[in-house]
Amino acid sequence: MKLTIYHDGQYWVGVLEDQDQGKLKAVRYIFGAEPKDEEILQFIRNKVSELISRLSEEVAVKPSEVKKVSPKRLARQATNEVRRKGVSSYAQEALKLEYEKRKQERRTGSKQQLEAALARKRELKVLKAKEKHRGR
Repeated sequence: MKLTIYHDGQYWVGVLEDQDQGKLKAVRYIFGAEPKDEEILQFIRNKVSELISRLSEEVAVKPSEVKKVSPKRLARQATNEVRRKGVSSYAQEALKLEYEKRKQERRTGSKQQLEAALARKRELKVLKAKEKHRGR
């Protein structure tokens, strides 16, 4: 599991990547103002498991070879990763798939609501016409 926090120009955003058995899931969380260490720890303790459990879209990831890395190289890689802005392309793809899925669900839900409202309106119109026909 990997959490990357960066400033996107307007908000502070956290991208959480969870890789399991060659599958990567990613979720984007908007912090708003710059998060303090306590807020990040609270986010990790309380919200991470909930966010990861809600995800259903996965991206297949090629497993990288794990080699023994010297401590100096590891420190350089860590500083480069801190300096780097953004997230991996696999995470972006997973975020995009999840976003498209939610967008499709929202469309179908709103379409059903619209159809239900139109059916109710039609039903009221028919009832009103029957009342008028009866002379009331």
